[in-house]
Amino acid sequence: MPDIHIEREHGLGLEPARALANQWAAQAEQKYDMACTYAACEPGGTDDVLSFSRAGVSGTLNVTGERFVLDARLGFLLGTFKDRIEAEIVRNLDSLLARKIA
Repeated sequence: MPDIHIEREHGLGLEPARALANQWAAQAEQKYDMACTYAACEPGGTDDVLSFSRAGVSGTLNVTGERFVLDARLGFLLGTFKDRIEAEIVRNLDSLLARKIA
């Protein structure tokens, strides 16, 4: 079971959702030194997977045309900051969604 689980409905469609996920990944790489890898779905598939990791945290952001699902596992040291980390992820993702939908 992941330490952090966040789901967001969006209804943007897959291509705009991919662009938004890539923006989120760029922010995570720049601000938090995350290593991010984006794997697009197979032709005819419905969801992409963005994997991210750095010392003490790893996880995935599943991307579909209707929703984002983020699951992250925190290491022992970062686990003590779970609430703060989760709040920051939520803030960043919701901010990107608000700009995209507006």
